[in-house]
Amino acid sequence: MAARVVIIGAGIGGLACAVRLAAGGHDVTIIEKESHVGGKARRILVDDTPIDAGPTVFTLRDVFDELFEVAGRSLEDYVAIRPAEVLARHAWDADERLDLYADPALSEQAIGDFAGADAARGYRAFRTEAARIYGILEHSMLRADKVSWPLPLMRRIGLTRIGDLLAIRPYESLWKVLGEHFADPRLRQLFARYSTYCGSSPFDTPATLMLIAHVEAQGVWLIHGGMSALAHGLRRVAEEHGARFYTQTQVVDVEFDKGKACGVLVESGEFYPADAVVANCDPSALASGTLGQRAAPAVAPIKPRNRSLSALVWLAHAHGEGFPLSRHNVFFSPDYAREFSDIKRGTVPCEPSVYLCALDRGAASGAQPAGRERFQIIVNAPANGDRFGYTAQEKERCTQAMRRTLERCDLQLEDPLPHRLLTPNDFERFSPSTGGAIYGRASHGWAASFLRQGTRTRIPGLYCAGGSTHPGAGVPMAALSGCLAAQQVAQDLASMRRFHPAATPGGMSMRSATPLDRMGAGTG
Repeated sequence: MAARVVIIGAGIGGLACAVRLAAGGHDVTIIEKESHVGGKARRILVDDTPIDAGPTVFTLRDVFDELFEVAGRSLEDYVAIRPAEVLARHAWDADERLDLYADPALSEQAIGDFAGADAARGYRAFRTEAARIYGILEHSMLRADKVSWPLPLMRRIGLTRIGDLLAIRPYESLWKVLGEHFADPRLRQLFARYSTYCGSSPFDTPATLMLIAHVEAQGVWLIHGGMSALAHGLRRVAEEHGARFYTQTQVVDVEFDKGKACGVLVESGEFYPADAVVANCDPSALASGTLGQRAAPAVAPIKPRNRSLSALVWLAHAHGEGFPLSRHNVFFSPDYAREFSDIKRGTVPCEPSVYLCALDRGAASGAQPAGRERFQIIVNAPANGDRFGYTAQEKERCTQAMRRTLERCDLQLEDPLPHRLLTPNDFERFSPSTGGAIYGRASHGWAASFLRQGTRTRIPGLYCAGGSTHPGAGVPMAALSGCLAAQQVAQDLASMRRFHPAATPGGMSMRSATPLDRMGAGTG
């Protein structure tokens, strides 16, 4: 009899977990409170146009190639995907622009043209150091289960390689170490922004996070239909292996038998029995009792001061003129230190850096969109969505600050701007008990990565997955967390069967009939 696993939440981590477990022969049920799969990888209608409202940068393609291969499938059979030639376009004002390319030689040349030969040499040294850090941690930490510091990590790296442990530079800030490579403050600012990929400040994160630059330099990929298309592809693969999806279904309680998770209860009163339960949600939601008070002690809550960044996200369908947009564009603040000190004080920066994803740019034909186009525009913000209300007046103030940054760099958006603005209040509602923090725990301080919630919880049979758990934030990391959860669940279930061969897992199902449209079967 196949072991039964219930996965709460169909974010990227939950979907990856479902694919791995279903492909391994387990009986998998995924319960999702929203009407869509993908979690934050969602689309929202603006001006009758679907606009990506979640992650837009796709890296570490090999994580997904392997995930689909394990299921006997190919990624390209489910999504249309191709490499981006320009990784990102950066601007400080109307005349200061710099592109980074998929070809590192082109990036080095562009940096040299932008800031001189010393800057090009600094970039070369920076790339070498970032690649070394990634190489040290890729299999010892990023693609392995969580470890504590420092002895278990030292054993994985190798006790004879103490130099590698020091080479990851955990005790120095990213901002400080970037100063060793780049005298030009603009380049220091450009590469410091990678800390925001995990919702953190470059002034407080360890230099270890230079590895993110190496991840992006390995390639950025463009997916037709965005990350939601990837999510639907994962769902299809899971369903082809027998997984069942129930959307618009809210789990209200994790049930236990003799101290072990044995299933979940949903809002309608139906019970879904399980031999293992995987919570694909922010650990703060689990700790606050969102999945029932008995499950709350399973993980430690994240204190508000340890939360990652939140964001203001404008989803716009509009005309843009002036600046020659690429797919990914970054417009920098003139005072980076002030930007993050504003956030630390709990306010949205008055002169923010702005990320703009031009969702209709980067077509293989090279043609630019005619008429209005779809934009996702992001400004970093404090995770105070549970303590501060973003009024109409505050939203307008933030919108004008965002526009000033774009206009300083010669990008003019139509006014009034057809858009929907998501604030930390919206992200708090989407992911309760987080304050709107998008990335879980901030990566501040040398020990932050070791304090992140791991796959196992304090309660047997209950596991965690998602971008707020180990190994970290971002689409590929969320997928890796799901794969690690699947691996741990499979190992534990196999162990349980070896030691209790006569036991019958689970209990009786009291599930009522469920309409096909509620299951969402066949969509994608």
